[in-house]
Amino acid sequence: MGGSGSEGNWTYGNYLQLPSLLELQGEDRGVSPDEMHFIIVHQTFELWFKQVIRELTEVRDILGQDHVPEDDIPRAVDHLGRTTEIFRLMANQWTVLETLTPQGFLAFRDGLGTASGFESYQMREFEILLGLANEDRLYGMDPISTFRELAKNSERDADILARLEDVASKASLSESLLQWVSRTPIMGSLAGNDGDEHTVTEYIDAHLSSHENIGKQAAERMSGYGASTSEKAAERFAASHQGAIDFLKPDGEISRARAGLLFIESYRELPLLTWPRTLIDAIVELEESMVKWRHSHARMVERIMGRRIGTGGTSGVDYLDATSQYRIFKDLWAVRTILVKPDFRPELKNAEFYGYSSEN
Repeated sequence: MGGSGSEGNWTYGNYLQLPSLLELQGEDRGVSPDEMHFIIVHQTFELWFKQVIRELTEVRDILGQDHVPEDDIPRAVDHLGRTTEIFRLMANQWTVLETLTPQGFLAFRDGLGTASGFESYQMREFEILLGLANEDRLYGMDPISTFRELAKNSERDADILARLEDVASKASLSESLLQWVSRTPIMGSLAGNDGDEHTVTEYIDAHLSSHENIGKQAAERMSGYGASTSEKAAERFAASHQGAIDFLKPDGEISRARAGLLFIESYRELPLLTWPRTLIDAIVELEESMVKWRHSHARMVERIMGRRIGTGGTSGVDYLDATSQYRIFKDLWAVRTILVKPDFRPELKNAEFYGYSSEN
């Protein structure tokens, strides 16, 4: 491996700082092969967490600009794609840990004391960076509270707390994304322009009208099938339509960000929307990969230690299963529920604005 730096030519070992890296696995205190395996797997996670934070920070900063240049969106998609692959790799990494037997783990578990994965400050950092709200966490817990206590122990712990508080004080990726989506041109109308509110309202009302009609027609078709009655089917579709109204008009006012999401998802074929919908797909794919990673974590723990109380005092597997229900980009998932098929979409206006013509 070649390369050079300020000190001249690198060797492979110096470039990767292998002497320092390979002294961190506990051999100096005589750990068993099983425990060294356990340590290496978790150290590898932390290395990947560091990269995840770097990638997601880039995406957050790109989308957080007042004006996002078009050529920045493909860069953001690349960062998201890499992060997704990291989570897929980490999900598979749990299978390596599953080669540890329950008895093999118990042999050194007590030596962990109260050390817990919940104390992974990098994991807390990327969750905050993504935009996981405290009220959406299990028991509504504040993830930084643990580190406020630890900050009393040393200057290094105090620096970690300061880092987490700094991330929490800034806009999250989720907030930056919705800010960017809220500027989506809808029916050729730009956010903030004269008449934009009327155009967006007209579009949303037309979509909701189609959504309601489709529900009524579906309820009529389904009545009499299985255990459904016409009344029950009508009630379910009416509730579904009310959900669409509540989503697009929270507190009775149209959310332009959600309207923008709906427009991008509904008119995916428009050339101007190619990169926006690619970015949205990339974020959904990222969150899906995170959910699968959390699920794989829970299954690994259940396989090795059953339903014991976690080392940090959590409920163990039950806690991990609950975290796999976390959703950060809720609107990106929810908008899929209220889509209508292409034939029932509101008629597209100003198609030329989006680079679309009959030849497309």
